[in-house]
Amino acid sequence: MFDIGFSEVFVIAIVALIVLGPERLPKAARFAGLWVRRARAQWYSVKSELENELADEDLKRSLRQAQDDLRDVQGQLRDSGRAMRDEVDAMNRSIAAPVGAAASQSGEVAADGATASGDAHAAEASADAAPVEAAPAPAEDAPPTHDYASAALPDYRPSSKTPTPNDERR
Repeated sequence: MFDIGFSEVFVIAIVALIVLGPERLPKAARFAGLWVRRARAQWYSVKSELENELADEDLKRSLRQAQDDLRDVQGQLRDSGRAMRDEVDAMNRSIAAPVGAAASQSGEVAADGATASGDAHAAEASADAAPVEAAPAPAEDAPPTHDYASAALPDYRPSSKTPTPNDERR
């Protein structure tokens, strides 16, 4: 804080001894030490209070920033949830519309065929003849789709009539 060397302190001590004398010098030194301690304590108190205040402000600033970030993320989540809900609703409507239209068409055809001939089998035949848009029929030339996950591996062992010890383990 102050740049006081040994020579300056020595000069001050000599002047104080001459001015105050040997009887009052110890009392004055204690009094000066008391004031120096009080000044240091006050300085450290102000310094720590200022540091605490700065730390509180920094903490409040970071808390406000975190709250703003959380609000932004919450808004984004709400928007994405709303968009996802809208997409699911649109998918449900697009799936339900062709199925509902096909069901109403087949119901009308079935009702017309049943009333015209009076036979339930005729109604089913006319319902099968109605075009269905929901699921296209598989092509007859297309190879069948199989689930190969559970298919057995081919056996490359030579076929022999006598069993070997390894055959029992398999």
